[in-house]
Amino acid sequence: MRKNQTKRLMYITMLSAMAIIINIFESTYLPIFPFGIRFGLANIIALIAIELLDVKAMLSVNLMRVVIGNLLRGLIFGSTFWISLSGVVLSSIVLILCKKVLKMPIMSMSMLSAVGHSTGQVLMVMLFYNQESMWMILPYLLLSAIPTGLLTGFTAKSALRLLKKNIRM
Repeated sequence: MRKNQTKRLMYITMLSAMAIIINIFESTYLPIFPFGIRFGLANIIALIAIELLDVKAMLSVNLMRVVIGNLLRGLIFGSTFWISLSGVVLSSIVLILCKKVLKMPIMSMSMLSAVGHSTGQVLMVMLFYNQESMWMILPYLLLSAIPTGLLTGFTAKSALRLLKKNIRM
């Protein structure tokens, strides 16, 4: 393995570990707001991965976060796993489109990623539990995506500024 490949793998591993820890912390200790609204703090790491490395790294980090995070909480392959995975898949697709096709700034990417995550989760709940009425909470989730997306985007942007100044890729 070449030095650059080893370094890249090390960054992906560290980012994945951070995303898993943040995900477990958020789901265990932070309060859930009405309609299941959460901050989505682990998305900070996905934003850092796509900006600092690339799309493949972001996908690896997001997939490991969902699989290992659910495994550590004892929820692997239950409804929580599939709902979480559907949110991450749709938010990752949105991030890729925002980054590669639309060339958006990180704050916009973060907000739209939050919208994708909420939409993916609602679609999976509707499918999993045969609950068409779940569409009714989607406006609240989409409205909450603005402040939570701004929070994660601002945090990721600040972290990236420090990282780019202090590490060599």
